[in-house]
Amino acid sequence: MSNVVVVGSYNQDFVWTTDQLPAPGATRLGTFAGGPGGKGFNQAVAAARAGARTTFITGLGADDTAAGARLLATAEGIDLRDEVHAGLATGTAGIFVDASGRNVIVVAPGANAALSSGFVRCQADAFGSARVVLAQLEVDAEAVQAALDAAGAAGALAILNPAPANAPTTDTMLAVADVLTPNETEFAAMLARHEGREVDPDTLAACPNAELHALCRALAPRATVVITLGAAGAFVSHGDSLRGDGASAYRVPAEPAKAVDTTGAGDAFSGALAAALARATTDAPFADAVRFATRFASRSTERHGAALAMPRLSELIASG
Repeated sequence: MSNVVVVGSYNQDFVWTTDQLPAPGATRLGTFAGGPGGKGFNQAVAAARAGARTTFITGLGADDTAAGARLLATAEGIDLRDEVHAGLATGTAGIFVDASGRNVIVVAPGANAALSSGFVRCQADAFGSARVVLAQLEVDAEAVQAALDAAGAAGALAILNPAPANAPTTDTMLAVADVLTPNETEFAAMLARHEGREVDPDTLAACPNAELHALCRALAPRATVVITLGAAGAFVSHGDSLRGDGASAYRVPAEPAKAVDTTGAGDAFSGALAAALARATTDAPFADAVRFATRFASRSTERHGAALAMPRLSELIASG
């Protein structure tokens, strides 16, 4: 039985690395690599490699890419529950990465967009054993809502990673999520969408704690909000519960890293956070899980790729 359930996307990634991201109309030379990705699968692999028994619920096409996804899930020890859509391709993503690790991404959702809420609800056995349920926004919104609702019904912690930034969250999602894990851009997008407030995401890392905490409370009054701030670490704002912490708002510094590719770093954080919370005792400080997730995400940037760049728990333990 699983203690983390991830509901989300599987994509086959096509990755081009070049010294500088091309400007519109420009052509640059680079190198190519392919591999598995999608926010859902990235997070599922992160959770599994971080030590959680993991179930992954997704939509796939009836193609060779889907067959590869099943083999990869088995190799990672992930219980894959896939809804097959024969008329659609399995999701794909085109990713461009520059010499400093920055990236731009284009995603073709394919079968991800057809994942149904009914299929999600049919996985009651998986939700029933879960301590944490994690979802993102690269699949149909009704499927995401079904996952969050199933978490609540099972007494599991519901984590919503509101990514990508251009995917709409709903008031209902925010009302039932226990934890939100946006990055700066995603947090700013939610403030604009739900509060009508325009905030420059580049200013959030320098924003005073009290002001940032107030923005989080306005956006999601009951939820814990964890804003990932890249090299500036993470900001935590608690709502109804302090979750074992001694403060309602605080920062966790980033772990030093020799980054070569930041693709999937946010997914590494969310998946590792889910695993850490699933393993934790009920009175363990939430901050401990955030520190673990921050370290896990930092290590993920030191390798190229997305899902397969995730470190393993044994590596983190060995490195101290």
